[in-house]
Amino acid sequence: MPTYEYKCDKCGHQFEQMQGITAKSLRKCPKCGKTALKRLIGTGAGLIFKGSGFYATDYRSENYKESVKKEKPEKTSDKKETAATPAKKESAGEQKVKTKGRK
Repeated sequence: MPTYEYKCDKCGHQFEQMQGITAKSLRKCPKCGKTALKRLIGTGAGLIFKGSGFYATDYRSENYKESVKKEKPEKTSDKKETAATPAKKESAGEQKVKTKGRK
């Protein structure tokens, strides 16, 4: 529901009122009671997306994305280091202990 700004021409009282888009403009001033209200042209509010599927980072500028990439430190891959080290081989005695009792 949009918020509209009103101003009374008689007493100068200014206020905001939430109203439906199809609602008629207010006419009577809540302060002085005269029918001299005028709806002001406001700047409006920012557009707010609610619900799933909208992310704050979806509409970032390219400059912003590039600066974020520069600020992040590059990660070194730990997988390469572990892949280079050979796996420990089990001796025949250890294999017998593991399989003992199973048929």
